[in-house]
Amino acid sequence: METLIALGIIAALIISILYKTAVVVPQRMEFIVERLGKYRTTLQAGLHILIPFIDKVAYRRSLKEEPIDIAAQTCITADNVTLEIDGILYIQVINSKKSAYGIDNFHFAAAQLAQTSLRSAIGKIDLDKTFEARETLNGHVVMALDEAAENWGVKVLRYEIKDIQPPRTVLEAMEKQMKAEREKRAEIARSEGDKQSTINRAEGDRAEAIALSEGEKMKQINEAEGKAREIILVADATAEGIRKVAESLSMPGGYEAANLEVAKSYVREFGNLAKENNTMIIPASLTDVASMVTAAMSTIKQTKTDYPTPKPPVIKPAGSTQIRTSRA
Repeated sequence: METLIALGIIAALIISILYKTAVVVPQRMEFIVERLGKYRTTLQAGLHILIPFIDKVAYRRSLKEEPIDIAAQTCITADNVTLEIDGILYIQVINSKKSAYGIDNFHFAAAQLAQTSLRSAIGKIDLDKTFEARETLNGHVVMALDEAAENWGVKVLRYEIKDIQPPRTVLEAMEKQMKAEREKRAEIARSEGDKQSTINRAEGDRAEAIALSEGEKMKQINEAEGKAREIILVADATAEGIRKVAESLSMPGGYEAANLEVAKSYVREFGNLAKENNTMIIPASLTDVASMVTAAMSTIKQTKTDYPTPKPPVIKPAGSTQIRTSRA
């Protein structure tokens, strides 16, 4: 029985010694080992055996990228506007020994330095440029932190501003300004549209006027050409008719046929006088048709003798009397 107890005590002592001496370091981690309170070595990932009661793991450092939330803080811009700004910082341990002995708490130090650097950067710009200068502000904070963190064994990867919260009064003023700006752009857009519409209508009216004038010009040209063609055709037809009449008068029996045609025309036209007007001019002797025909034919014969090209005869009655009659 006493043997079993002794064996149990020895086993517990061995387990305790192994627990104190055997150290397993996970991947992407480093352990700082001190011997009797003094730095001895940095353990990489894997299994390591320490001297019990002499060596101990003093610090454990992760080599992964670590995000640090930067609490909201009050910043004052160059134009004396108070802003509430928060952000997030990304850092990474690149030297475990420096991070353990170079500074007591590098997380706290990085957060505080990020806040002070941001306040300094905000104080150099106006409110209107704060929202559009985020990249510049982030770069300024990273540059300031990275320079200080070099002695801490820490690399500052990036800093991002999460939110910028101006006072309510400033927000209201900004909303009014944005509304005015939008209304201005809308008014400019409407005026540009009206201008373009007016220009388009003027160009359309101009094109329409040009087209109408061109059409009217072509119409007048066509009408003039038509009238000229008509005059030529009528003149040609008249000349041809006169020529044929002249030829007919030269043929046997032509003179007698002309006498008959003149007499018929005389009687027909005299009968139409009373239908058109209330006033007629009649010869002194209504029955003297033969003398009228003889006068007309003598005129034709004289014209034929004097001019090679026959012309229409002008008949003037010898004695005439003007009387007024009333139409039934």
